[in-house]
Amino acid sequence: MGNLKIHHICLLVLVVFASSCTVSKRYRTALTSFEIGEYTKSIASFRKVYSKTKDKNQKAVIQFKIAEAYYKIGQYRQAESYYKNAITSKLGGAITWLHYAEVLRDNGKYAEAIKNYKIYLDSVPGDQMALNGIESSTVTKEWPKVKSRYIIANMKDLNSASSDFSAAYAGVHDNEIFFTSVRQGSTGKKKSAITGEFNADIYRSNYNAQKKHWDKPQLIDANNVINTIEEEGAGTFTSDGTTMYFTRCPYDKSGEKGTAIYTATQLSGVWGNATKVSILNDSLMAAHPTISAKGDTLYFVSDRPGGYGGKDIWYVKKKGDKWDKPVNAGSEINTSGDEMFPFIRDNGILYFSSNGHVGMGGLDIFMAKKNLDKKWIVENMKYPINSTGDDFAITYYPGEDRGLLSSNRTGSRKDDIYSFLLPPKIYELEGDIFNKGTGTRINDASVRLIGTDGTMLRMTAENGKFKFKLKPEVEYVIAAYKKGFLNAKAVTSTVGMDEGKQFQVRLDLTPSDVPINVDNINYEYAKWDLLPESITALDSLASLLVLNPTIVIELMSHSDCRGDDQVNSILSQKRAQSVVTYLISKGIQAGRLVAKGYGETAPKTVTKAIAKQYPFLKPGVELTCTYIESLKDEKKMEICHQINRRTEFKVLSSDYKEKFEK
Repeated sequence: MGNLKIHHICLLVLVVFASSCTVSKRYRTALTSFEIGEYTKSIASFRKVYSKTKDKNQKAVIQFKIAEAYYKIGQYRQAESYYKNAITSKLGGAITWLHYAEVLRDNGKYAEAIKNYKIYLDSVPGDQMALNGIESSTVTKEWPKVKSRYIIANMKDLNSASSDFSAAYAGVHDNEIFFTSVRQGSTGKKKSAITGEFNADIYRSNYNAQKKHWDKPQLIDANNVINTIEEEGAGTFTSDGTTMYFTRCPYDKSGEKGTAIYTATQLSGVWGNATKVSILNDSLMAAHPTISAKGDTLYFVSDRPGGYGGKDIWYVKKKGDKWDKPVNAGSEINTSGDEMFPFIRDNGILYFSSNGHVGMGGLDIFMAKKNLDKKWIVENMKYPINSTGDDFAITYYPGEDRGLLSSNRTGSRKDDIYSFLLPPKIYELEGDIFNKGTGTRINDASVRLIGTDGTMLRMTAENGKFKFKLKPEVEYVIAAYKKGFLNAKAVTSTVGMDEGKQFQVRLDLTPSDVPINVDNINYEYAKWDLLPESITALDSLASLLVLNPTIVIELMSHSDCRGDDQVNSILSQKRAQSVVTYLISKGIQAGRLVAKGYGETAPKTVTKAIAKQYPFLKPGVELTCTYIESLKDEKKMEICHQINRRTEFKVLSSDYKEKFEK
């Protein structure tokens, strides 16, 4: 990532090896620059020394140093070839294989990266950085294949040819953005020996609603109260937008001045003097602040002793007018790599960037939520929030799923600021209401939508159509009503759905003035005991009665025309009664049920639905014995007898509730 790793952070002096007794004065100068973190300057110096050096071993050592310098400033493409030469010359030890694997992965060469991670693991078994690197090389290819709702856009109005990053909102004011930049025109006129760019300053830009673009960024204040000749950046604001915390990084070769967090307050757009926040000793690093919504917890980054390696995320709590002792955010968040750019959202979720957890390359953005045991559960935000480049410094607009992040992903000039938006999940339900008997649409039926979140909506379905908007994580019941028809309902749910959806529902209302067939009510020959396969159909009938609590029905059982008339009549009565008995056992009141056996006295009249199922039958034909015998086809005759052996119900009244209440 461009110069992210060294902007606003005074890096630890690295211990490196060299044969000082044989190096030239120029080499010692280049080495000194490298050791104090002047990586860009050291690369230029090492190159000059390299062109004058004839000794092959010394040239190989210089190439290794150049590789390490490029690695530190995140210029992985340049680092790759130098590491390759260092590997060939067997320089740098096992760490060379790890760093080489890292730059290969960041450069999209996953198979080669895995190979070098494994070579490193042969020397350092179980190293978590290498194991994560292998897993990262796999997921980087898979995550972009998964569809995402996030919309990412480059903030071209804000970005320059230099590095621009760490954008922030001042409270709820989304028409003004503050961010860090090393563009020309910054307060620090000299270019940094560390980054090769101007020292960073904090800028601001206002949104021009009339012209629909962001105005040209300006320094945050004209009086240089916030910005100095040193580096400033990574600003964060209190919830009211009046107080800012930011990082100031004085450059000092002696290492006696540590990067520190400062705070300043603005009144009517004018900034007061910045004061240092006393949370660490002067020689220790504190950077990348983020303040909680209540203003009582400050998260920051430090490489102070007591961490897990590299740079860790720490926090301090407000104790009266002062800050309490720093506390490490813990092993769930911090790794042996670098964790940086924390952001604590107003809902308590902590976001940060890391190269130590499994990710897509360089720095990835992670979110951390606390579980019931108060432990952080860390999750990679995946593609497209993350990319194979460095992704960092995410910030959310209060109360909404939108905000800003920084990245040097493909399409960026250096480190650029991007906007992101997670559109709400859109759930819509469209429905149709039909007459079950005729298959035609029913006009002006009433439809109700009832949700587990307390939703109670009602509308009239014009031309048999209706439409509702649904909410996420809710279970719904959709019920339709129309005089002269039995009520009908459907259920649906948005619980656990990751994506929005268009639901389609069809409700068939059954006319209440005609007999209604109950399918799949079966009995053994000459018996009236219900068979197990009939239970599902009867349970559906019980549900229908619950949905229509005011109706009284007659259960009608019919036999075919074969056998003794009287026996058929008695048998059908007992079969009808068995259905009533079952429904009573399911909680249906006995006063709503009448059992009647018709024997063979009421043969079925063929409906359009029956004719569609059996094309040899014509609608309107009554299946009398005379008609059935005229078919002279045993198979067709048996079908007709089967149709006649049926259980039906009809609605006797629809005011049971009123009668019951009297």
